Amino acid sequence: MVILKSTESEAQAKASDHLSGYQARDLEVVDYRMTELESTGLMFRGPFPDGLDRGEFFSCIGAAQTLGCFCQKPYPELVAEEIGLPALNLGYGGAGPEFYVRHPELIEMINRGRFLVVQAMSGRSQSNSIFESGGLEYLRRKSDGSRVGAQEAYRELLEGPSSIRNLPLGKISRGLARRVAIPGLQKIVGETRNGWLESMRQLVKMVEVPIVFLWFSKRTPDYAEGIKTVRELFGEFPHLINQSMVGEVREMCDAYVECVSDRGSPQPLFSRFTGEPVTVDPSNDRPDLGVGEPWSHNIYYPSPEMHEDAAKVLVPACSKLLQTSMA
Repeated sequence: MVILKSTESEAQAKASDHLSGYQARDLEVVDYRMTELESTGLMFRGPFPDGLDRGEFFSCIGAAQTLGCFCQKPYPELVAEEIGLPALNLGYGGAGPEFYVRHPELIEMINRGRFLVVQAMSGRSQSNSIFESGGLEYLRRKSDGSRVGAQEAYRELLEGPSSIRNLPLGKISRGLARRVAIPGLQKIVGETRNGWLESMRQLVKMVEVPIVFLWFSKRTPDYAEGIKTVRELFGEFPHLINQSMVGEVREMCDAYVECVSDRGSPQPLFSRFTGEPVTVDPSNDRPDLGVGEPWSHNIYYPSPEMHEDAAKVLVPACSKLLQTSMA
């Protein structure tokens, strides 16, 4: 096992980045075997490859889709079985490219591997002039330092100033507030997209091994953006990412793979102990997410069948990079 060096204060600061409570939330359904990557203060899905010597593994980075929420065998593991090379799954809940740029010790580990698979990550995890993200989806308002989930943060931007929205004119007040909000919302979305692209450029420059860029979604990169609701604005995961952004990033990488699938979704949830249907309480991840009924189905994260589809399209590209690196 390679031991990465960091100071105690650095490790403590990085430990605060670990926001995901997926292990506690989902333990009845799947055990992610979350394990701290030595000297980073960060927890990732285990088990890690037996050895992390140079050239003896490949790495995968991304958000919860790469980690594999509610999936016993996520695509990194499936690809590893097919190509005969262990995978280091560095998928991290809520992560965007900015997260990995902020953690050069992870890049050092990635550069010890044979190649890297980079999932197209969400734009809502990118900092802008209003919110500091640290590369994660749980945002911090720069104005007062308060924390807010990205969904709520962008909903507030979309709805406009409360001083107008709360005027005693009902729908007229709400409609006027939205119209006032549009220019500012568009500015922030533009900043966020440009920041995401810059984070991807920095990430690619830091990585020394070949890169496969993976689009893994229920939608194509070309989506019809709207501003009536946050869902329309974001689109399906990866939120805010569009065709032109994908086109720019794929030119930076050695290979591009696209998996558009909704096979097996919604996914009913069953206890791994009894095989009986169960529900999952999202508040066991973060209290602010505990709105509405507990989940009886996974409607958001890729299903196991979708992971199989992603692995199927990844294997040829990964095999080619593996063969090239061995030549």
